[in-house]
Amino acid sequence: MTDLTHLNSTESSHSDTPADATAIPPSPPENAAPAMAFAQLQLADKLARAVAEMGYERMTPIQAQAIPVVLTGQDVMGAAQTGTGKTAAFTLPLLQRMLKHENASTSPARHPVRALVLLPTRELADQVAQQVKLYAKYTDLRCAVVFGGIDMKPQTAELKKGVEVLVATPGRLLDHIEAKSAVLNQVEYVVLDEADRMLDIGFLPDLQRILSYLPKQRTTLLFSATFSPEIKRLAGSYLQNPVTIEVARSNATAPNVEQRFYSVSDDDKRAALHQVLRTRGMKQAFVFVNSKLGCARLARSLEREGLITAALHGDKSQDERLKALDAFKKGEVDLLVCTDVAARGLDIKDVPAVFNFDLPFNAEDYVHRIGRTGRAGASGLAVSFVGGGNDVRLLADIEKLIKKKCEIEPMDMGVAERPPRRDSVERDRGERLERSDRAERREHTERTPRREYPRAAAPRDPFFDKPYEPSDAPAAPSWEPAKPTTSGRSISANIKPKRVVAALFKST
Repeated sequence: MTDLTHLNSTESSHSDTPADATAIPPSPPENAAPAMAFAQLQLADKLARAVAEMGYERMTPIQAQAIPVVLTGQDVMGAAQTGTGKTAAFTLPLLQRMLKHENASTSPARHPVRALVLLPTRELADQVAQQVKLYAKYTDLRCAVVFGGIDMKPQTAELKKGVEVLVATPGRLLDHIEAKSAVLNQVEYVVLDEADRMLDIGFLPDLQRILSYLPKQRTTLLFSATFSPEIKRLAGSYLQNPVTIEVARSNATAPNVEQRFYSVSDDDKRAALHQVLRTRGMKQAFVFVNSKLGCARLARSLEREGLITAALHGDKSQDERLKALDAFKKGEVDLLVCTDVAARGLDIKDVPAVFNFDLPFNAEDYVHRIGRTGRAGASGLAVSFVGGGNDVRLLADIEKLIKKKCEIEPMDMGVAERPPRRDSVERDRGERLERSDRAERREHTERTPRREYPRAAAPRDPFFDKPYEPSDAPAAPSWEPAKPTTSGRSISANIKPKRVVAALFKST
């Protein structure tokens, strides 16, 4: 059974909460009460059975503070580190409150959408939907997930059957709304997971359109690992008297994740990655880069160097992305090289390390990246490679965000430490073989005497051996008639004779 009692709350400042918000300050670790057990929540038997089967006994701090508040129907702004169980913090109380609508009818009209969960990425949407289905497996509540990158027809068919819990990404949900396959006029609960990204400038227009289709009277929940003061003020416009819950200092990193920063040039980053993996004896890790092109190139380079690698970025199809994640979860892939598309919310157990091959442009993404390791209280390692130029400024932004000084350690990368390139080795081997073959052929030629074969005489035509004999006079063309004999009448030398030209006339 999983025991999460060691995840304690730390002090937090609430000076940036909305004016009408109710704040629940976390208690210091030394005064923290023992973690609550799920049995104290008095969940319905169907939900309690599912929770027990998943191996959960005690609640994490965010669950212990958020679940009782959500059960009362209040709006919530929850800030917690990644990997602390935010999904269960909003799923369980919503399912508990929706059990009054539970029915076994096959009519779609009896299963309208009552809870809407919006997430920023396809992978996170698929993961949350799987968790919701596990919690609701013994109930008659239906759950569906819609996201882009795949065909809409199967999603439309599932929506037409009726679902109570709809997990979606904003873009694909708007597609279904316009196609009238998703009706949201009976939604009672809205959840914005990873709310800081959802309310980012790129998602805000889509979010405003979606909220315009929802009833005014609803419960709105916002959960995220990071909340800037600007995001809190913006989120306040969507919530009514929200209860703000923070179980750790805003933008804090998990204390069980060891953070190391190495000064490495761009050319030596791959060699440094190999060295850390070898010295630490690690079998799997996330490797984060900033660009899709850099992600693909790094994955190919590491693959040539003998590591089983998969790439995960926005240009991959949804099927390719899901297959890469599944292979990584099964241990079939050593390194998952990815952009920040995988930095938020993905819950993969027992990943020992995260490598920041490139420091993130957005300092808040650093918190999400290293949150992929050290899940559920396990220990983890976060290694960041710091080059020159822009990396110094990016590291300063990270230090300002997490309010912690980052000590940069030197890493001596000798020539012997550089990983051999497989293509170079194969090219050198091919050149050696080719030189060896040429030498063998030359030696064989020198040892073997050349045999002389008699040449057969070519037949000659005696006509071509005759000397040149000019003809007497040029023969007249066959089509020219014989010239008539001239009479005694003389012709002026100034009059040119008519030229006879061959012509083809059509006979009538």
